[in-house]
Amino acid sequence: MQPTLSPTDLNGSSLVGLLAQWSLVDGPAAKPSFVEGLSQWLGWTHAIDLSAALNAAAPGAVPALSARPGAAAEFNRVRAALVRAIEDDGSAPRGGGQPRTRAGPAVAAPVATEDLGTDFSAHRQRCIRLQQSMESAIAPLRAKVRASVAALSPQLSQLAALDAVMADVLGEREQALLGTLPSVLQKHFDRLQRAAPSEPGAPATAGSAPPAWLPRFRQDMQRLLLAELDLRLQPVLGLLEAGAAHPSTKVS
Repeated sequence: MQPTLSPTDLNGSSLVGLLAQWSLVDGPAAKPSFVEGLSQWLGWTHAIDLSAALNAAAPGAVPALSARPGAAAEFNRVRAALVRAIEDDGSAPRGGGQPRTRAGPAVAAPVATEDLGTDFSAHRQRCIRLQQSMESAIAPLRAKVRASVAALSPQLSQLAALDAVMADVLGEREQALLGTLPSVLQKHFDRLQRAAPSEPGAPATAGSAPPAWLPRFRQDMQRLLLAELDLRLQPVLGLLEAGAAHPSTKVS
């Protein structure tokens, strides 16, 4: 099974593209080079770890791939479960008592639509819960894919070691940056609300029609979270693509 991931804009991630489109961040005009940007994030201890991974000799023996089966299938399963959680705003019927996922990662429970009104706090809480779900599901997925790729060849084992160092070095900074998204999203929320001054400011209640701008905000929030999901999954997809390009064996 081939992994699936939404395409990103050639000038950067779809997440950055959306934020720039909504004028919430500057565009990519003066973006520094990868090496220059990375150097601003790494301390000297991080540089030592990174250098060690780059210069380490590739191991001579390669473990059997069968010890880590299903990496690509696991990628698709985890991503599908997270997409369902993001797209489920609680408005769909819940009859039948069927579980929302099967053998999937723990994801945030949906919030009833009427609870997501014109008070941003409920939207913020849902956004944070979904971000936590992404983090808790993708970290073990990345580790599993890394192990599967490392089993393919000595060269890919070295790539996997480098990915482990990068995850450790950049993970904290990534979480800090992504943790600002709820506040950035609130700016978009407030802007849409201000653009409709005739709309009542009280939270929507069960049985009442939501303000006309609110469905658009929910859709924009969903798009932003899906873009964040794809951004978080990019390192995993890169490992899978490296494994799939191996001439003799593919990651299963």
